[in-house]
Amino acid sequence: MSDTITIDGKAIATDLRAAVTAQVNELKAQEKTVGLAVILVGDDPASHVYVRNKVNACEQAGIESHEHRLSEDTTADEIRATIEKLNADDKVHGILLQLPLPQHLSLEQEELVQTIVPEKDVDGLTQANAGKLFLGMTDGMVPCTPQGSMRLIKSVREDLTGLNAVVIGRSNLFGKPMAQLLLQENCTVTIAHSRTQDLDKVCAQADILVAAVGRPKMVQADWVKKGAIVIDVGINRLPPAAEGEKSKLCGDVDFEAVKGIASAMTPVPGGVGPMTIACLLANTVKSASK
Repeated sequence: MSDTITIDGKAIATDLRAAVTAQVNELKAQEKTVGLAVILVGDDPASHVYVRNKVNACEQAGIESHEHRLSEDTTADEIRATIEKLNADDKVHGILLQLPLPQHLSLEQEELVQTIVPEKDVDGLTQANAGKLFLGMTDGMVPCTPQGSMRLIKSVREDLTGLNAVVIGRSNLFGKPMAQLLLQENCTVTIAHSRTQDLDKVCAQADILVAAVGRPKMVQADWVKKGAIVIDVGINRLPPAAEGEKSKLCGDVDFEAVKGIASAMTPVPGGVGPMTIACLLANTVKSASK
């Protein structure tokens, strides 16, 4: 029988969303309405699903959502003008540019993200917010998925001082900010990636292992130290096992293989995913409270 704790991201996200709703109601009592603007460019089906989920979450928390749906052939100048208008709008406290942008805008994507004023950058992607995180300042916006992952780790163990942490993945969106958050908790942090030698052996030294690479079930049992906390950020869709069956979601960690070795781990789905949207709402309220 496994003694591994399955970390319930849905339950922890529900608690956070309830706290956010209470804060929104407090601000409403002061006659201040919280607003989040979402800019969606093009017709990517996955992006449409993500935006719909975010808008629904806003409504449930009492946050006003301002949707800006722009056509596939929208120019960078048109998106920039939309962002600048929202920067100046007092009713908007958070601005979310849904990524990725259509292919013809790939070269301008980073510059457009940097157009968002840092205090409304609820994704935490501007240089100002990344710099504040690097410097250990607490008044910036922390990216939602790393923030959510840290909340899940702390739900299992509050004091992380001296633990070895390994983050697989070095992206600006997740890997680097996750490493900074772990450093702030006094962990000894290794950022591993596709060029890391003996990746399995590096991971096997980790007291906290965070996987964010986008490769289904890459992390196997012999990659995991007995008693480690394992956070699986990957969301991969496996092809149907047989005709007529639905495709299944899985993470970067082989859950069944690692269960019984880790002390605690997140499932996919139902782990990190729900936390990302909850932290987006929390960032929006943080901005409004300022």
